[in-house]
Amino acid sequence: MEYKSDVEALDAFSESYEKLREEISKVIIGQDEVIKKVLISIFSRGHCLLVGVPGLAKTLLVNTIAKTLGLKYSRIQFTPDLMPSDIIGTEILDESRNFRFIEGPVFANIILADEINRTPPKTQSALLEAMQEKSVTAAGVTYKLDDPFFVLATQNPIEQEGTYPLPEAQLDRFMFNVWLDYPSFDEEVLVVKTTTSDIENKLEIVLNANDIIYFQKLIRKIPVADNVIEYAVKLASRTRPTSSDAHPMSKEYISWGAGPRASQFLIIGAKCHAAINGKYSPDIEDVNAIAEDILRHRVVRNYKAEAEGVSIENIVEKLAQ
Repeated sequence: MEYKSDVEALDAFSESYEKLREEISKVIIGQDEVIKKVLISIFSRGHCLLVGVPGLAKTLLVNTIAKTLGLKYSRIQFTPDLMPSDIIGTEILDESRNFRFIEGPVFANIILADEINRTPPKTQSALLEAMQEKSVTAAGVTYKLDDPFFVLATQNPIEQEGTYPLPEAQLDRFMFNVWLDYPSFDEEVLVVKTTTSDIENKLEIVLNANDIIYFQKLIRKIPVADNVIEYAVKLASRTRPTSSDAHPMSKEYISWGAGPRASQFLIIGAKCHAAINGKYSPDIEDVNAIAEDILRHRVVRNYKAEAEGVSIENIVEKLAQ
């Protein structure tokens, strides 16, 4: 893929995004914001955490995206008895009596970590290490993971008994924490019509692995004005109750604020958000468009906020004003 300039390449990226969205909408009805956040995560080299009740097509969404991107897809169903070797792979003794490494499901481009909070911390950390390092180590040997590499983990907000919630430090590895809601009445009618018939939509591959890697690098090259960077950093610092920039709501309702990784994701996410909307540089509007999903899992509310029903969304909305 060759373009005369970065501007031409960004135009091509915006067109490719629209084609991707159209292809995905053949199978996934509604959930436009969720699809947008997942695609921004992929092109920003981030990972995404989806929180929603069962039956909202989380698995189908990831499978559909993998098909339209021509990527290798792997699903891991997290259970209490899942071991790290079930994810990263294990060594076996073959017929020649030599040890041979058998790759686990993590060796794919897109990983769906289904109900990640239902497996013990030892297994969770094996996946989270792979997310951070883009490699796994088994028996002292390091194996590089495929590129591009994207993890989409899901959590069920109900039935918390017997679960292992991800600690804040590990939640911080995810670029986005996206909440899925029930479809509207009209959308659900359409879902029922399409899923209870024998019509099968054929999906076209819009991009391949090399295209994705190219666009990931292109997104990083997008220039950002200093005032936008300063706004993103200030937005993150305003969530910290002990910071000199702390917002009054942070001091009253937050016990722990977002770290520097939030500022980084706010900028890289704003770059991608600008690019998919045909802009060549992000502005403050692009930062605010993705702020809620980036800060949601990085801000810890205190007891007073929970008692008074003040949500993270309420707080972020006030901080962005």
